[in-house]
Amino acid sequence: MPVHPFIDPVAISIGPFNLHWYGLMYLVGFLGFWSLGSLRARRPDSPVTPQQVGDMLFWGVLGVIVGARLGYVVFYNFDSMLQDPLMLVRLWEGGMSFHGGLIGVLLAAWWYAHKLGEPFLRIGDFVAPMVPIGLGAGRIGNWINGELWGKPTELPWAMVFPAADYLPRHPSQLYQAFLEGAVLFTVLWLFSRKPRPTGMISGLFLLLYGVFRFLVEFVREPDAHIGYLAFGWLTMGQALSLPLIVAGLALLAWSRRRPALRRPA
Repeated sequence: MPVHPFIDPVAISIGPFNLHWYGLMYLVGFLGFWSLGSLRARRPDSPVTPQQVGDMLFWGVLGVIVGARLGYVVFYNFDSMLQDPLMLVRLWEGGMSFHGGLIGVLLAAWWYAHKLGEPFLRIGDFVAPMVPIGLGAGRIGNWINGELWGKPTELPWAMVFPAADYLPRHPSQLYQAFLEGAVLFTVLWLFSRKPRPTGMISGLFLLLYGVFRFLVEFVREPDAHIGYLAFGWLTMGQALSLPLIVAGLALLAWSRRRPALRRPA
């Protein structure tokens, strides 16, 4: 039975400067967005130029960090924040929420779309295929840290996480890295190679992420201080993913009634 190895959470240490693995995974996501976004922006149907991708990334980074931290505190640790409001700014202690980060990114994209005079959903369709890079990298960071493990199982690929106990468990971080990272990126990148009706790529992203996250939550250990919200199985992650599934389906249905964008001749 494989045992999760102890990996120093600090990936790079130079004098007083420490770069943690989880922070490094954020950098991987941001660099992946910048490189692929610059490539995608060269298409004639792109709503932004390659030079504007850097500006978009700046506002996106701000949105994801602020939103992810606020989302974690509000959705998962609100009582602790009431007792210690300064925990909001102690990012080095960990605690980031995808759903909060998504809200932050959506707000940043809305503001940037308004600045450019472009429809919000066109910017969303441009951004969506690159987001899974950061999602997959973040889950690898969770695995390196030995956190957010899965439930006990007897499956042959189970792993022992000493930080939890010595029971074999689902490596749910790797499940999420595969589904939310590799699979979601591949589907969205290939799907977006052709012009699509406005909102269709964004809708597909919301639907697939919501479904993948909802399913993995069945084998992921719920947060100890929250547990299950209802029915003896509904987790906070599933509750927050349901609106994404509904929104994704609604956006796909709406976009199908719109004509596909055409690339300029």
